[in-house]
Amino acid sequence: MLSLAGLIVGLALLVYLTIRGVELLIAAPLCALFVAATSGIAPFPSLAASEAPAFTSAYMGGFVGFIQTWFFMFLLGSLFGKVMEASGAADSVAAWIVNRTGANHAPMAVVLACAVLTYGGVSLFVVAFSVFPMALSLFKVANLPRRFIPAALAFGSVTFTMTSAGSPEIQNWIPIKFLGTTPYAAAETSLVVAVSMAIGGYIWLRTLIRRAVANGETFQARADDPPSTVTRELPALWRGAVPLLVVLTVSFLWHDTLKESALILALGFGVVAAIVLHLPQLADRYGEAAAGGALGALIAIANTAAVVGFGSVAKLTPGFQAAVDTMTSLPGEPLIGAAIAVSVIAGLTGSASGGQSIALPLIAPHYLDLGVDPEGLHRVVSISSGALDSLPHNGYVVTTLRGICKETYAAAYPAVGALTVIVPALGTALAVALLSF
Repeated sequence: MLSLAGLIVGLALLVYLTIRGVELLIAAPLCALFVAATSGIAPFPSLAASEAPAFTSAYMGGFVGFIQTWFFMFLLGSLFGKVMEASGAADSVAAWIVNRTGANHAPMAVVLACAVLTYGGVSLFVVAFSVFPMALSLFKVANLPRRFIPAALAFGSVTFTMTSAGSPEIQNWIPIKFLGTTPYAAAETSLVVAVSMAIGGYIWLRTLIRRAVANGETFQARADDPPSTVTRELPALWRGAVPLLVVLTVSFLWHDTLKESALILALGFGVVAAIVLHLPQLADRYGEAAAGGALGALIAIANTAAVVGFGSVAKLTPGFQAAVDTMTSLPGEPLIGAAIAVSVIAGLTGSASGGQSIALPLIAPHYLDLGVDPEGLHRVVSISSGALDSLPHNGYVVTTLRGICKETYAAAYPAVGALTVIVPALGTALAVALLSF
């Protein structure tokens, strides 16, 4: 089928262009146009038949729709992270963890610092920016290959914390809108899966690093490396921890009443708490933090919306519909079909949140009608969305690997892919198995 072939080639082209350094805001619509053309979708509404879709309207419908739904969460999450970063609160929390693990356990320190900040509600992108200088310093002292820093940052941020029960990241909140659940859905299963992913993934990361060291790889400094130490005085640890606890507490107290909107309230209170507790540290940096947070939110949501637009065009094609029909009609446990469907669609969009936003309206009614437990479905959807989403065209992967760590895909992505694609996929399988009993 030409449509399915065009869909596969379009996705492959999107991955290739991303690896080659083409911006997602350019690559995604170009590849979506190719997918539309191979499925006979008209480029403009004026050229489309009555009631037939057109490329520009479909792409922008997905692009704008995602921004309309999730903008305030991205904005407040980015502002919260920027205030925590500008005040030194994020560095204070990360430094406390780093100082108690030491350079001898550099990868563990990086993973733990990212995990605590991510589960506390700090934006994934801000976590990477905040922890990277410390990770660089630790890897330098331990003389470990720096190409594994992106894997450590990503593993601590977008795997066992991002999709766990109670996490304030939107990947754990999107299913609430479609399934009527809470962010604590299937908490017991989530705990087992998160611990398994954390332990198994960290052992794998250490194994990869040890093999590289055994092959003679060492740390290689670069002229443009940021300062390896924090020169300003950091606030007390409790001042950094309180805003994180505020986000978690408010989201817990209001999730039943406000559903997914509770995260907006929680992040808003978190921003206020971070500002109030760090007035001396922020001083004249309010404007800088606000501007940085707003810009960061626009970049993050635009990159995500760009690939959601790609997915919005893709889902109109006969090839996509045939693939969804196949996945949702798989024999056996319904959760397996749900996991595969969400994971594949997240892979097409290069975004866990974008994949969920496209997949859930299509599959949630189907599986709920089959009598699938909404809480179990919520957890499987959340975890599975964090697997194939981390293919090379994922916005977080692009930013962290190239923009922050300045590594090449050839050197750094194999470890990133192992920890953020394979480990969550195994976690999904474990979740399905536990929920099936």
